[in-house]
Amino acid sequence: MSVRPFIRGNDLALFLDVDGTLLEIAATPDRVRVPASLRNTLQLTYAWEQGALALLSGRSLAELDQLFAPHVFPASGKHGLEVPLPSGQVIRPDIDSSLLDRARVWLKLLQREHRGLLLEDKGAALAMHFRLAPRLQLEVERVMTELAAELGDEFVLRPGKCVLELMPRRFDTRSALQLFMQQREFAGRTPVFVGDDPADEAGFVAVNEMGGHSVRVGNLEETAARYRFSSVSTVVAWLRDRNLNR
Repeated sequence: MSVRPFIRGNDLALFLDVDGTLLEIAATPDRVRVPASLRNTLQLTYAWEQGALALLSGRSLAELDQLFAPHVFPASGKHGLEVPLPSGQVIRPDIDSSLLDRARVWLKLLQREHRGLLLEDKGAALAMHFRLAPRLQLEVERVMTELAAELGDEFVLRPGKCVLELMPRRFDTRSALQLFMQQREFAGRTPVFVGDDPADEAGFVAVNEMGGHSVRVGNLEETAARYRFSSVSTVVAWLRDRNLNR
């Protein structure tokens, strides 16, 4: 995979993951800090692309707004579980969060028993982070695989970087991208999606099918992405370069 001159094209619809793509991953999600220079770069890019820029993240919309304040960018939160429409309405799945109650109890117990685990309860999804305790990866995988099997076809276990997440099956970066591409600011443009981990693979596939450009950040493991950025700093440098060379 490589980055080629298409990156400099006009009339792009830019979709950007956040943690691991625009920001270096922190030990825990709440330790992330957004440099003022990145906020300014994104605001300039948003203006140049006439609003055709969206953040696609596992974080909630509220977290994204807080991170990038005072700027508010179009965004999909919780890996496609929250997608805002131009009307201001936010599309959220009609999922009964009580379906996850048994999994919630078991994962809270697992967190209490093992120092370094962090359970992130997103209501309709549950994410267990093990970045501070990588030795526990196999144990987390075992427990969450069993819980996913109990939940049946409505939920799926999705891996990320040092995290596993139980999520409703029908919602992911693909569904979020498809919704954005129907909106006026994005329609008719060539989609570019930049992400960094397995949770972004559905988005890469969707962009490829749309005739766009999929870009994975960092490692060279198997991926549907057709191009690569080497690091977070390379992604940010590309955005700055686009702004400077208009």
